[in-house]
Amino acid sequence: MGNNSSKILSSLASITKGKSYRSFRYCLEDVKVPSVEYDDRKDIVFKKSGESDKGIRRSRSVEKLAKYIAENDAPLLRFFLDGSRRTYKVDDIAYGGRLYPIIAGQIGVGCCERINPDRFSPTFFERALVVSVPVIANPSSQDDKLFFNNLTGKINDGDFLKNSGIYVGKILPYSDRLKEGEKYEHKGISSIHDEMLESEKRLVKKLALERKLHAGAYLVKDGSLEYQRMPKTEFSSLSAYKSNYACVIGVSKAFNPEALSSNVKDIAKIIAELKPFERTPAFKYQTPRVGDAYFAIWYLRLRDTASPFDGVVKVEKVLVSEKEESEGLDSDEIDKISANLMNERFPVSYGKDSRWAKHIYPIHLTESYIKSHYLSDIHFENLF
Repeated sequence: MGNNSSKILSSLASITKGKSYRSFRYCLEDVKVPSVEYDDRKDIVFKKSGESDKGIRRSRSVEKLAKYIAENDAPLLRFFLDGSRRTYKVDDIAYGGRLYPIIAGQIGVGCCERINPDRFSPTFFERALVVSVPVIANPSSQDDKLFFNNLTGKINDGDFLKNSGIYVGKILPYSDRLKEGEKYEHKGISSIHDEMLESEKRLVKKLALERKLHAGAYLVKDGSLEYQRMPKTEFSSLSAYKSNYACVIGVSKAFNPEALSSNVKDIAKIIAELKPFERTPAFKYQTPRVGDAYFAIWYLRLRDTASPFDGVVKVEKVLVSEKEESEGLDSDEIDKISANLMNERFPVSYGKDSRWAKHIYPIHLTESYIKSHYLSDIHFENLF
């Protein structure tokens, strides 16, 4: 079973009957690896109109509304959610005559709340240390979920982790079967990323059940609302999903400007020609990843930059009612959301982050808050 004073990798290899090669450890975020560049998915079906006003052809300005809201109304956007993960290659372990990479990660999910127009406060933070291993690491006939839960407990029982005051949150199995062009490292990273998204879902559900999200208090989530997977849990229930996300918008920095090109003529040009405070018409789309849910998406230029797409974000909201699904999201609501987003864009982290032109400030604050709680790379790697 291994020595109780063993570090994580020694315990892992011993319990799973694998051979550790004590490979060089390094942070995967510091090396160039192939990754999904955009939030847009390939299996989405676009419909042309996603809002009630069918007369908007290319763009609409929300500048006057943004200034009016800033001077007269309470901000609509109250909660700001971000998830972050930092991944590491920590070893190669042999199972069944083949070497598999062991990927570890730090996951952080946080939420900041607007206390008043000029003050934000962190209301939620969850940090987890996770390890991703091939599913073949289960040498028994025991159910995978049960085995890896038990494995997590055994590793945490070791004196080394107990003395360090740190524990492994989950052991995440990844498939040991590869398709053409796939790599095990990417499967390990993907399993950690999916776990981060699950943490985000739990937080949105918590806020919704506590009735903190309503028509006057929206949540902004960094990234798409169209999660990569919807497991057979309460999150896969369409009614529950709509209920939890009724007052949530997703704001994506990374999007494919050509994603709508087969459905909307000159969409990339329309986005590129947006002026600050201008938005595109909203488009409706559906994806099998979230059952029969429909979404409204539109593009909003936060800032004018040298590059045509740098200052633009993609905004996304689930269509909740049958009327919204039939007629589209109310255009006045889209304008109100867009105007409130415009009022969140300053100050920016110019010079420190290549994404500065797409940042809204509260999300930037939340991301910084999460990353400030990470263990240093040296400290983290030495746990293994």
